Amino acid sequence: MLAKRPAGRNASALKYDILTAMGAFALGQGKGAQKLVLRFMTLMTARYNWQRDELAVGQREIARLWDVDERTVKREMAKLRGMGWLVVKRQGARGRVTEYGIDLERLLADTQERWGAVGPDFEHRMQSKDEPAPNVVPLRPGAVPQAPDVSDGSEWSLAKAVLHAEDPANYASWVQGLERAGRAGGRLVLKAPSRFHANYVMSHLMPRLLAACRDVDSEVSAIVVEA
Repeated sequence: MLAKRPAGRNASALKYDILTAMGAFALGQGKGAQKLVLRFMTLMTARYNWQRDELAVGQREIARLWDVDERTVKREMAKLRGMGWLVVKRQGARGRVTEYGIDLERLLADTQERWGAVGPDFEHRMQSKDEPAPNVVPLRPGAVPQAPDVSDGSEWSLAKAVLHAEDPANYASWVQGLERAGRAGGRLVLKAPSRFHANYVMSHLMPRLLAACRDVDSEVSAIVVEA
């Protein structure tokens, strides 16, 4: 699989191949996924630095490009992080926007099923790859838990996707079993499978859960975990 970053004499062709793979993948999806990938492709084309693997754009600028509000930008960027396509390289701070990278290997793995729709020459070209270095240990099959379903668009589903992308092991142990029980204003209520589970999450993971929720919905001000 084409996994190296576009650079050198063939960089332009490799970029077109990646964007073609994304477009073919989007056309095989539902309208919501099509719009998400189209927005991402537009953002990549306009603002992504391929050589440095750097995407550093403010939410206001993205909202203007996508012709949406900033809340929609938050939700769409969270979905892309949940898919594993977008990776936070440096968290934003006062006066500095968040810097993202793109996991091309994950992106291409997800789009591979649609390469044949472009043509056998394209599929052959995309499948060609260099042999991995002997000191690289492959991830065990099944080691990464399945990404959560974000189709309901709730703040908790999107936050779970963010947490899954950032730390799959921690997600599998503590976050995956938490269910949305309700919300009152800015207070989000989650239900844990046991009292021990609830106590552990409240004691050790609350800042991270709240940060993930506020990444996708800034109106979330508190989280309560009940057994």
